[in-house]
Amino acid sequence: MKLFAIFGDPVSHSKSPLMHNLAFKTLGFNGCYGRWQLIDGTKLRDTFIHLGLNGCNITVPHKEEAFKAADIVEPFAAEVQAVNTLVLKNNKLYGYNTDAPGFYRALQKLGTTKSALIIGAGGTARALALFLRSKDINIEVVNRSERRLKWFKDEGFVCHTWDSFNPSSKDVVINTTSAGLSDESLPMPKELLDQSLKKAKYAVDVIYGKDTPFLKEAKKLTLPFFDGSEMLLQQGIIAFDYFTDHQYTLDEIETAMRPFLSL
Repeated sequence: MKLFAIFGDPVSHSKSPLMHNLAFKTLGFNGCYGRWQLIDGTKLRDTFIHLGLNGCNITVPHKEEAFKAADIVEPFAAEVQAVNTLVLKNNKLYGYNTDAPGFYRALQKLGTTKSALIIGAGGTARALALFLRSKDINIEVVNRSERRLKWFKDEGFVCHTWDSFNPSSKDVVINTTSAGLSDESLPMPKELLDQSLKKAKYAVDVIYGKDTPFLKEAKKLTLPFFDGSEMLLQQGIIAFDYFTDHQYTLDEIETAMRPFLSL
């Protein structure tokens, strides 16, 4: 039996074991997936080896440490310096980032996307901006403060603070902030958000497990949308593909894994 796990702190809330074990059972793959609370990220590699794992996923706050722990890192993960999937092959740890590719796979299901407005300027926003631009999607970033926009400006992205932002037509508006996770706040002033959503075709919130105020505004406008649950599923499908060494098509994995959303 091959062993897999998710590392994080906290990690007790993670739905990854349910998602992967369901797919293992459905597809008849001899694997088992657990969770491990890893407090000290510098011990990630030693813990992986000690547990005898064949692969693992990594969630906050250890994605940067996972990047350091990998022997070989795929190009996109190297660019963002964050790894969320490790696979042991030939006694080497291979590092991948499936978050942004998973997001893009989910986004394609909404329809054609040529432009995107990203709200927020944290790690998730960075990864999505870089990956979506690599798919020839025009990116614009808006954030409350100027300071966190410096990286985006240095990377050549069009950026605005709330004060300088004038909403224009975009195919999709993506909220990468935590606004609405534990309260009823919006990710930016309501007037600016409403103008942005009215000029968009789709809306996405990376938060999962809650009908956020952002998504409520999108629903009022009857915009097609998805939330972090779909992103979680799609990144899991790609990670599962690495775990099982491409034995199944992505569509086969999705058919086996998607029912977890209703469990």
